[in-house]
Amino acid sequence: MKRSEKKLNDDGAVQLVRKEHPFSRFKSDFIQSPVALLGLISCVLILLAAIFAPLITPQNPYDLATLDLMDSRLAPGEIGMTGMTHWLGTDDQGRDLYSAIIYGLRISLGVGVAAGLIALVLGTTVGLCAAFFGGRTDTIIMRVVEFQLSFPAILIALIMLVVLGQGLDKIIIALVAVQWAYFARTVRSSALVERNKEYMDAARCLGLSNFRIMFSHLMPNCLAPLIVVATVQVASAIALEATLSFLGLGMPVTQPSLGLLIANGFEYILSGRYWISTYPGIALLITIVSINLVGDRIRDVLNPRLQKYISLHFQVMNPYF
Repeated sequence: MKRSEKKLNDDGAVQLVRKEHPFSRFKSDFIQSPVALLGLISCVLILLAAIFAPLITPQNPYDLATLDLMDSRLAPGEIGMTGMTHWLGTDDQGRDLYSAIIYGLRISLGVGVAAGLIALVLGTTVGLCAAFFGGRTDTIIMRVVEFQLSFPAILIALIMLVVLGQGLDKIIIALVAVQWAYFARTVRSSALVERNKEYMDAARCLGLSNFRIMFSHLMPNCLAPLIVVATVQVASAIALEATLSFLGLGMPVTQPSLGLLIANGFEYILSGRYWISTYPGIALLITIVSINLVGDRIRDVLNPRLQKYISLHFQVMNPYF
């Protein structure tokens, strides 16, 4: 979508100039990278597969009544006792691996997105408060953030899950506790640049409340780096959840995620039953890489310095354009 603006030319006549909408410009810049576009298509297909899992899978792997131990560890393409063809084989519990992977994607994506959104809200609020109020508030908050970031994320998550126990809600709480500090630090660095600008002084002169100034004026100008960090943290949350499930501290055995599916077949790799761990691992790899490709491209598009460098480089290489 393009907007028209009036502009005076050299002769003093009014001329209509087409101005491109920011979203249209973002879309055109994003699709210039074939790799990022491929990653976006993969993300959309994975998301659709996770949403419509009951419609595209022949079996509900979480329904214990549909599982048959006589179908355990079947090779890809073999037919089970019920007459079903297991195109990706089965695991040691008799689950159809194709169905288990699609349902595992639902858990992995759900945990990653939920933990990312909650950490985004919490970290943004904390970071805005630190930058807006400054002084002792900023010092205390940032010391807490730096203290948490000094520990490995997997270590904090392991300790919390040992204390809280297994379960979907417990995993989300552990991931939020690990990730909110990244958002807080990112928002604070952006808000420190924005808080002394003229529009902030104008908002203070109007007598607006601190809450309205922070969330209606300051936060919208800090969204660009937040979007980039959010995509990266969603992929990080999915990988961390898979790691925790692989170690036996994530989802229960009756509701396996991709990490637990990989763990279930780890002991059978040397015996030749590679498919039990390999196919869930490939699905996890494609999911994380696709999200990271999209996040990297969003970072490049939303980085004005990089865009300026590319524009100057193009002009140097093509002086007649």
